[in-house]
Amino acid sequence: MPVTRAAEAETHEMHGTRFTSYIRPGMGSAELCVWQTQVPAGLKGMPHKVLREEAFVIIAGVVTLTIDGQPEELRAGDAALAPAGSTINMENNGTETATLVVTVPVGFQGELLDGTVINPPWAS
Repeated sequence: MPVTRAAEAETHEMHGTRFTSYIRPGMGSAELCVWQTQVPAGLKGMPHKVLREEAFVIIAGVVTLTIDGQPEELRAGDAALAPAGSTINMENNGTETATLVVTVPVGFQGELLDGTVINPPWAS
């Protein structure tokens, strides 16, 4: 049974955000990727398009998640779904780091507004 111990989870940083990978193809998953995202206070985020669905569950803190131009403030216990092909951005206007659990299907990619395609290492 594939198990990721917290002390062994891979951590990546991109655009000021920390991603801790727990479930991904590199660990044997055929269908799902799961990671924890830590969004520091004051982070304005990097708008990008998600090419597959992306689900968010807020564990701690507050973020504003904008999906296709519609911002929503999310607090601990809230969840949101970004549909495939939507443009998203996440901001933390609070005073503490926000923590989220995120899940996507295997093969997930993002695309920056300049057309650069991102294959996030925490989901591969």
